[in-house]
Amino acid sequence: MMIIIHCSLFYFSSGVLGDSLTVLRSPQYVTFRDGQWPISGEKIPDLVALTMGFSIHEDLDWPGLAAGWLFQRPRANALIVVRGLDSLDFPKNISCYPLENPVPFTLDSVANTVHTLFADSTPVVLQLAPSEERLYMMGMANTVFEDLPVTLQQIRGRLSQDGSVLTSLPLVSLSRNNEADLLFLSEVQVLYDISALLQKHKHLAKDPAPDLYSLELAGLEEIVRRYGTDSPQFTDATRILTSALQKFADDVANVYANNAVVEVVTVKTFEAPLTRKSRSILESKQISNPGSPYNLAYKYDYDYAVVFNIVLWLMIVLALSVIVISYNLWNMDPGYDSIIYRMTNQKIRMD
Repeated sequence: MMIIIHCSLFYFSSGVLGDSLTVLRSPQYVTFRDGQWPISGEKIPDLVALTMGFSIHEDLDWPGLAAGWLFQRPRANALIVVRGLDSLDFPKNISCYPLENPVPFTLDSVANTVHTLFADSTPVVLQLAPSEERLYMMGMANTVFEDLPVTLQQIRGRLSQDGSVLTSLPLVSLSRNNEADLLFLSEVQVLYDISALLQKHKHLAKDPAPDLYSLELAGLEEIVRRYGTDSPQFTDATRILTSALQKFADDVANVYANNAVVEVVTVKTFEAPLTRKSRSILESKQISNPGSPYNLAYKYDYDYAVVFNIVLWLMIVLALSVIVISYNLWNMDPGYDSIIYRMTNQKIRMD
């Protein structure tokens, strides 16, 4: 089974110049070399595909990734794109590379490859953007993440429950009464909830199909717009989010027994707007619409349960009847049980 999540988070930073690619976690058999080799933003999907052991259309001429072991591949990959920020204050002992030509990209090609190669393993695809209320789930993701709050209204309700980040994290200058602060904290809550669900469903790591995580968050960008990059709110928000990302990386690595790759891409601004077709969670009303562009199935009719039971039990009765009749015919004594043979024998005796 595969689960698919691509994370895009929005930040602004001060003091560090240049977009970057940071590898938070990687298995021992996936080697990232130390160095300052720049990588183009449009090559990030190819990089993710190579880390998962997939082939790509064009060779990736980038020395940062060494050739991996042919007979072992990561069980999961989580890409976190941080938009609006040059870099984050992660530990210095991790691999970090300059990012050039930061054009918009998606992991749709990687998701399609995973789904095609591992279709028999019940692939799981999850793509979530809470700020845009955009959701796409496929396969087992509908079961694993059925309790995940995905709309802003659902996430706000989750914040009011016990164990939310409002009670577990030091908010300091952030306010639960401000719209921008709540949006940021809502997306942090999504990270924590995804980690909790992965801990609950550790059987996902035992499936032969690799998992891919895709998530888009935009909360910190709203913090910057409202308070600025020199504000204490921005400082507290970046601290909270950096800690949340590290915890998310640790949880993913723990669930997959250190067989997962977790990358963070920090981009201050993309050179072109990203336009993509996606399924919205607010479009469920189109399921019963014959003109829906997503080719969704029709809603079940109200008589569906009645018709289903009539057909089901009728088939069961007919099947049992055929079995009983066949058994009796197979064990029948023609001279004793059959009236045809019995009358024939009497006529022969009379003659």
